[in-house]
Amino acid sequence: MKRKDVKIVNRFGKKRRLLFALAFLIGISALSFVFLSGSIPDQYLVAEGESTSGLIHLPFVEEEFLEADSQPSSNIPSGKVKIRYSLLGVIPIKNVDVTVIPRTRVYAGGTPVGIYMKTRGILVVGTGAVEKTDGSFSDPAENILHSGDYIVAANGSAVTRKEELVSEVGASAGEPVVLKVERDGNLTELLVQPVLDKKGSYKLGLWVRDDTQGIGTLTYMDENGNYGALGHGISDVDTGTLLNLSGGTLYHTDILSVVKGLKGSPGEMTGIIRYQSSEVLGTIEKNTTSGIFGRITKDQGIFQQGELVETAYKQDVTTGPAVLLSAVGGSVRSYSIQIEKVNLAGSDPNKSMVISVTDPELLNLTGGIIQGMSGSPILQNGKLIGAVTHVFVQDSARGYGIFIENMLSHRTA
Repeated sequence: MKRKDVKIVNRFGKKRRLLFALAFLIGISALSFVFLSGSIPDQYLVAEGESTSGLIHLPFVEEEFLEADSQPSSNIPSGKVKIRYSLLGVIPIKNVDVTVIPRTRVYAGGTPVGIYMKTRGILVVGTGAVEKTDGSFSDPAENILHSGDYIVAANGSAVTRKEELVSEVGASAGEPVVLKVERDGNLTELLVQPVLDKKGSYKLGLWVRDDTQGIGTLTYMDENGNYGALGHGISDVDTGTLLNLSGGTLYHTDILSVVKGLKGSPGEMTGIIRYQSSEVLGTIEKNTTSGIFGRITKDQGIFQQGELVETAYKQDVTTGPAVLLSAVGGSVRSYSIQIEKVNLAGSDPNKSMVISVTDPELLNLTGGIIQGMSGSPILQNGKLIGAVTHVFVQDSARGYGIFIENMLSHRTA
């Protein structure tokens, strides 16, 4: 090969290496941009009188205050301001709304409560085949009604309980039944032909549910008796959909036993809910993705243990030591935990924190986090920062938490 040919090959080799290096740098830059953008939330809340500067602590990220409400300031007394975050002050990453509001003070919870909730309409869990009088099988509602549908009326009559639906189907005497159904937030009417089963009753072949109950933990109560609990919504066990709420009640509950959590097998608190009117604690008015909310109307003193504590904003939360409050041992007390990870911009608010139980007594009693502890308040530096939401199935000592900021936002939503 001639020397000239060698130079040409070397020249093209250098170009390829240069192009590869350039593509690599562009790829790294794009990934870095995506990471930085995903690490910055779309909005922040800050308390009155506190500085809005320095909310983000990321390398090479600079902030610039944009004019809002004719007030460009890094320490506004009220209202809202926008902050632009950029890479090295040159490449825009994201504009973030910062709202200044009064900081809330509440009583931290930790007390278990009994929960009874009625659905708004009758939830369709699924359809099934009906054995008819001749021994054959028919599934009259198949491909007509879907899991997650809510039946709100039958043949023009409102239905709120399973018994009312059964009565309307029986009164049809075999004629088609017109069902008004709520599906994905929209109302529609569907026609279903009932069949006569082997016992002589008309059936639609539906599995339905009109209520639910269980045990959870109260997260907080304010001075007016307004509370938040669970830290996550109540969903149907079969369909996984968030239950539409028509009303509900909180009751006193007695914890009878604790089943310790093991790897692959979450533990649980078992107890008795006393469904007498004398045992009512309050109302359930909202079922949201961030918890259930309502008002304590009786025995508020049970939930006024200790002093009022300030609620923290998500940027106040740091990795490191914290405590959770729980009555799993018989009375409310604090147990030491570790906050392993804080996710300020995650898409799932129920998984804003990764926590691990470090308290030897709680680990010995429960193995860590168990069912029934959802809603247990988490405090750090004397402030209420959030609540326990889920346990890791393969490691009962670890789980997720929600920011109290997210719970409070749903309280008034």
